[in-house]
Amino acid sequence: MSVSPPPSTPAREAALVLFSGGQDSATCLAWALARFGRVETLGFDYGQRHAVELECRATLREGMATENPQWAARLGADHTLDLAVLGTLSDTALTREAEITLNENGLPNTFVPGRNLLFLTFAAALAARRNIRHIITGVCETDYSGYPDCRDDTIKSLQVTLNLGMASHYVLHTPLMWLDKARTWELARTLGGDALVGLINRESHSCYLGTRGTLHPWGHGCGTCPACQLRKAGWERFLAECCHV
Repeated sequence: MSVSPPPSTPAREAALVLFSGGQDSATCLAWALARFGRVETLGFDYGQRHAVELECRATLREGMATENPQWAARLGADHTLDLAVLGTLSDTALTREAEITLNENGLPNTFVPGRNLLFLTFAAALAARRNIRHIITGVCETDYSGYPDCRDDTIKSLQVTLNLGMASHYVLHTPLMWLDKARTWELARTLGGDALVGLINRESHSCYLGTRGTLHPWGHGCGTCPACQLRKAGWERFLAECCHV
């Protein structure tokens, strides 16, 4: 893995990546490591059914550092915040043992109200303490489940709100906003070659049910939940349209 930051990017600045341990956030971590001088990571434990994703984070960080000495030098502290109250408040299929279905409002019951709004607000509070201006999140409104807090308008509005409310100049980066899952795999390959693609494929976690065990061609998971279906379809398009790994 060896991608140097373009001259126009803030190579001497620090960034904070919202890092769940999934495919999207792992790709965002690589994207940040290719651009910023110091990159810290932040995960959230909110009582999610797929809490196994948090266990994947250390392996992904270690793998990226091992493959690229430059990235190893840039990789900073990892943080995990306990947001158990979010899981307590939420009555969703991500925080309860429930079948994944559509709600009456058309949203899947995997939508956790307020999740990304809270994540980015807490990230900004941590960034203030860590003297970090750039915050990176893997939200996307191309291949996604229709969550309103993943939309570009939501993120732009929240950036304005955070800067007004905290008298700061945060920049919320969403490198995957307009990429489908196939293009996300392609971005990972551009950033770190087949080694990074293989690392994210083997070690990241997307499955809503928290299923590990069998390693499918597209990664671990139950294969039937919406997250697995998106990941599987994206992997197959990536192989068919972009390259073979």
